[in-house]
Amino acid sequence: MDTITLGNVEITRVVEVTPRGLARDFIFPDVATEHWRANESWLVPQFLDPAADEINTMIQTWLVRSEGRTILIDTGIGNGRERPHMPHFHHLHTNYLGELAAAGVRPEDVDLVICTHVHGDHVGWNTSWQDGEWRPTFPNAEYVIPRIDFDYWNPENGHRTRSGLRMMNVFEDSVTPVHRAGQTVLWEGGHYDIDGGLRIEPAPGHTPGSSVVRLRSGTDRAIFAGDVLHSPLQIVEPDDCPCFDEDEPRARVSRRRVLAQAADQGALLFPAHFPGPGAAEVRRDGERFAVKEWAAWR
Repeated sequence: MDTITLGNVEITRVVEVTPRGLARDFIFPDVATEHWRANESWLVPQFLDPAADEINTMIQTWLVRSEGRTILIDTGIGNGRERPHMPHFHHLHTNYLGELAAAGVRPEDVDLVICTHVHGDHVGWNTSWQDGEWRPTFPNAEYVIPRIDFDYWNPENGHRTRSGLRMMNVFEDSVTPVHRAGQTVLWEGGHYDIDGGLRIEPAPGHTPGSSVVRLRSGTDRAIFAGDVLHSPLQIVEPDDCPCFDEDEPRARVSRRRVLAQAADQGALLFPAHFPGPGAAEVRRDGERFAVKEWAAWR
């Protein structure tokens, strides 16, 4: 179990789906092949398999213990989901709750769930199948969700989205039940303070309500970046977008801003899907950025 301590905050990596390869031209259909080839020296083998032409990715969440509270940042895909247009998410049966237990956390111990955005691989374990219906997995938790995303993905509002059918059933089985149970906090505005060291801030583009969680504890800084980045390639090529970004121009602006903040503040960057070391310090490299150092877990 990977753990790191920043200031007075302990962060544990909880893996739902171990690294796997997904077709590069599916995730990044509009990114020039030359960008990948130029960076093979450091992307291969952990992040890129050029022989299979696949991007290596994983599904993980961040368990954060801060100021006496147990916090989850994102909740993965979940088990038993009907995802006919996302075969990698369809009817999974993983040991996620067992992994959480290995970190010393039972569902009833979780005080807060932060959803960086509403996508099927970030809200899935919000709920689980209990007594013939989807119910909150974490009965004592508040679920903090961006209001913009709540409204955008609510099927009742009839928005036309880039994700389209890939989001089928997600809102209904993973968001509606926790809202109906009265456990949601729909935040909006310029930021939302979790405690003295944790703050949620908007980073729109990937979804309209996409957000990041900033950590300040002592002299240490971190940014839990959600899906602002999907591959380390985007550190050095921040204008490269995956097919999942709802608004690519806004996503590019948010990505550059988050990378600049991480570089200028010495913040450890925790994207949601990086395999291998999973998190990195970054530095400026002209108009772009580069990996300064990968995270050192214990």
